[in-house]
Formats: sequence, structure tokens, C-alpha cells
Amino acid sequence: MSSLKGFLPLVFIFVLFVAGCNDAGIKTADEPAADSVTIAKKPARLSSTKKKSPEKYRKPMTLTARVIEIGNYVAQKGFSTKYCFLIDMSLHSGRNRFFVYDLEQQSVVYSALVAHGSCNERFLDRGRFSNLNNSGCSSLGKYKVGAFYNGSYGASFRLHGLDKSNSNAFSRGVVIHGYDCVPNEEIYPRVLCNSLGCPMVSYDFFDRLSKIIQKSERPILLWIYR
Repeated sequence: MSSLKGFLPLVFIFVLFVAGCNDAGIKTADEPAADSVTIAKKPARLSSTKKKSPEKYRKPMTLTARVIEIGNYVAQKGFSTKYCFLIDMSLHSGRNRFFVYDLEQQSVVYSALVAHGSCNERFLDRGRFSNLNNSGCSSLGKYKVGAFYNGSYGASFRLHGLDKSNSNAFSRGVVIHGYDCVPNEEIYPRVLCNSLGCPMVSYDFFDRLSKIIQKSERPILLWIYR
């Protein structure tokens, strides 16, 4: 790899807040405080001899390919064939990566920021994934968006994991909910606050999701992937 000229500028990351979300009616003794502070450290300068990460340069599956797969799935499994929710965890957390997709019009109607889990660490700028109870991590896979309820973080929708990779989602209390550390606009190159495994969004975006979910005659499918 050829030498890099100069040094990459340092990016200063603001103080972020870790929000707990193990709240689907299940209380755990080791649940972290929702107001614990998380600070993202400055990134180190790149060395001219540093090797490229295979994951960073992996070609992601396109949104179109995901939609084709999910379109076949919802038709076979009795889900809504109007809307589906897609979360692309391969994208930077400061970018919009929660997509509301209109399957009939074949277009994205809304997109927004969404937090990933901290895996019970002080802060994770990139998501790691686990299906284990009390892991604090996000789980990849397909979910059925379930019933509305008012939990520890207010209005929420329960999630039912449909794959081996997220089969414990309901018992873990992984839900869709809003939180005030998630803004309405993209913040890249800054990184977003972490949850404890929930797809946590802004309150405004949650209201949009809520209207779609509650008007739907069939359950809506959520797919978290990378």
C-alpha cells in the first residue's frame, strides 16, 4: 500500500449518552442507568503501513436486493405488503440507516437515525451483535413488530425475533422506542448515542412509525442487517 501523504485531521467527537432499553416489562438487577455518560475518544492517526480492514471494504448487499428478498418473505408469511422497515447496520451511526420502505411504490418514504447497542461497554462507535440475554447488543435478523405499550422509556413497540440470530429479542426486552439523545437530522461525522440493544430512534421519527404501524391491517416486518 502506498504511503499516505500528510496526516488525516483529527475528528473531535462530542459527549454522547448511553440509553438503556431493557424495558419490555422485564426488569433486571444489572440494568445500567439511562443517564450514564459515554465519551467517544479521538480517532488515532492512520499509519502509512496500516492494512485495510476486510470488513470495511466488503461490498454490502444493495437495498434493492434486500427489498426483493423481503418482498417474497412478507407475501409468504402474512406480513404487510405495503410497508417494511429496514435497518442497515453497515452504515455509520451518524447517517440515516433506518428506512421505511413502500413495497408497492418501490421507494423509501422515510429515513432516520437509529442507535445500536453498546454491548454493556462504555461506548461502541460501530455495532456488535449478540442474541444472548443481558448482552446489551443489537441482534441481526428479521422481526415482527408487535404490540404498542408504555414502558420505562415511554411509548414503545414490542419486537418478536424470527431468526436464530434474534430469537431472544422479546425476552430481552428489545423494542422500538424514542429517546432524546437521537436527533432528527444526520450528525455525520459525529457518532450517535448507544442503546442497550433496542433500535432507538428520535421521538419525531417514532411518531411517524407509530402511525404506520397502527394503521396497518397486518403486522409489519423489521429487518436489521449489515
